[in-house]
Amino acid sequence: MKKSLAIILAFGLALSFAATGCKPKSKNTVTKLPPGSTGNAAGNTGAGGGTDNTTVIPPMPDPASTNIGGTGTGTDLPGRQGLEGMIPDREIFKANTVYFEFDRSAVRQAEQSKIQAVAKALQERPSAKVQIEGHCDERGTEEYNRSLGERRALAIREYLINLGIGGDRVFTMSFGEDKPAVQGHSEEAWAKNRRGEFILYTRP
Repeated sequence: MKKSLAIILAFGLALSFAATGCKPKSKNTVTKLPPGSTGNAAGNTGAGGGTDNTTVIPPMPDPASTNIGGTGTGTDLPGRQGLEGMIPDREIFKANTVYFEFDRSAVRQAEQSKIQAVAKALQERPSAKVQIEGHCDERGTEEYNRSLGERRALAIREYLINLGIGGDRVFTMSFGEDKPAVQGHSEEAWAKNRRGEFILYTRP
């Protein structure tokens, strides 16, 4: 009888030990990554090859490094009201139209003298202002061409500013592919439509 009781007690102790010796459940943790780090939100693999229940929260963008509503030129664009009451002249700078390579917004060296001539004319007319219109050929989506036309106009604007023209005197606008200078579907027509045009504004 005593022997049977000892066996039962020993069995009970073994069960108790097994219950208390189980591996504890992993805790749910939240980890924030430093800027520039990446992680797997579904579970990260540790050094032992297992996975835990870690939820990765990506870092918030740094406001100081986020360009919100910027122009890409480093110079704020003037408001459209800056041209109110002024008279536009689309002909005076017609020969200074700047042409661009396909899908490019960089000002070519061969076109730089045209912008230099416009800058000189503006320096001789301190009260005058200029608007630059960016245009594209018909290839590409309407949205992309609108953006490309803007980049072309801004590239010319930046060139003028680097020549000493105040940024508050230089305005930009993009028409994308909406206003072709030449109708047609050939390379010759497209080359004429990839352009930036100047409109002079003067006081009455």
